[in-house]
Amino acid sequence: MHVTSLVCSKCHRSYPPGRVYQLCACGKPLLVRYDLERAARTLTRAALAHREPTLWRYREVLPVEDAAAIVSLGEGFTPLLACRRLAERVGVRTLYIKDESANPTGTFKARGMAVAVSMARQLGLRRLAVPSAGNAAGALAAYAARAGLEAFVFMPRDAPEANRREAELYGARVVLVDGLITECARRLAAEQTAQGYFDVSTLKEPYRVEGKKTMGYELVEQLNGQLPDVILYPTGGGTGLIGMWKAFEEMEALGWIGAERPRFFAVQASGCAPIVRAFREGKAEAEEVRDAHTIAAGLRVPRALGDFLILDILRRSRGGAIAVEDHEIVEAMRELARLEGVFACPEGAACLPALKKLLARGEVHPEERIVLFNTGSGLKSLDLWDSAA
Repeated sequence: MHVTSLVCSKCHRSYPPGRVYQLCACGKPLLVRYDLERAARTLTRAALAHREPTLWRYREVLPVEDAAAIVSLGEGFTPLLACRRLAERVGVRTLYIKDESANPTGTFKARGMAVAVSMARQLGLRRLAVPSAGNAAGALAAYAARAGLEAFVFMPRDAPEANRREAELYGARVVLVDGLITECARRLAAEQTAQGYFDVSTLKEPYRVEGKKTMGYELVEQLNGQLPDVILYPTGGGTGLIGMWKAFEEMEALGWIGAERPRFFAVQASGCAPIVRAFREGKAEAEEVRDAHTIAAGLRVPRALGDFLILDILRRSRGGAIAVEDHEIVEAMRELARLEGVFACPEGAACLPALKKLLARGEVHPEERIVLFNTGSGLKSLDLWDSAA
């Protein structure tokens, strides 16, 4: 295909493609680079009209070279819902929800795992492992099952039961760990060499972000070549936010868009908001949150490996970071369901109270075109809903 190299996101060291990588030698994430001039010859908006409605329609800017290695369950090209009733309620002109619950396994994690597992298959890897607070576990397990690979999942003992059962049903070996996702990552690292695991943690391999970036390509397609003014994105590890920024840079090089960018706002829970605090304090990296707690399992990430990338994107886009309370998340789940028929996951629902606060502060304006990301289905959080209803 069109991969030219892998480049460190921090020190910019370059690595040749076609080999197995985790992090750069400096310990930071690697990002895939493409020959975009060559890709532009065939990846045109006109050509896309005749391609399958999955993320694989963007093959020229995805890393899998061997078509036989592709592992797919039909992921991508999720609905962009115009939310007129909700827009009227909050007092804005144009409001959309990008509803990632339509993906296989019910969340946006399917995008990243589809590409990561496909690359693992192409590279001859057999034993894949991930620490997960919930949805990444099910996604890895499903795609590994589809590919005939082994999956090992390290989950917090208090992770949602639906996520644990899902991963087990797909055949993954699930290891429950006392503590947060950071403890799960330490447990995986301690066993990695002896067990021969390839770690597909957020940004610890180069390819999950490539699957997530396709959300950015889809937005431009679904908005007829335009960009929204504002994107609110629930941010734990932040791979989707980082991926979309990468997608917009690629699309500019492809000639699809100009130099304009949406203003990104990272949404976190008040009980675990390292990005919000670092942004407010003007720091380039975030400090780890002690005693992180929130009902939104996907936001319970005490420190993100890509924190420096997230913070840079927020500042370059002239956006920001905002935290919301757990009780606001529960109320937003109810409001989204009753006004727009969207049963959002807690992480996605967090974007609604965040928007209300940003409007009240004057940081987002009613006439702007706004996209909220619902990253998964509320059906995976029924235990939470039962306790809150």
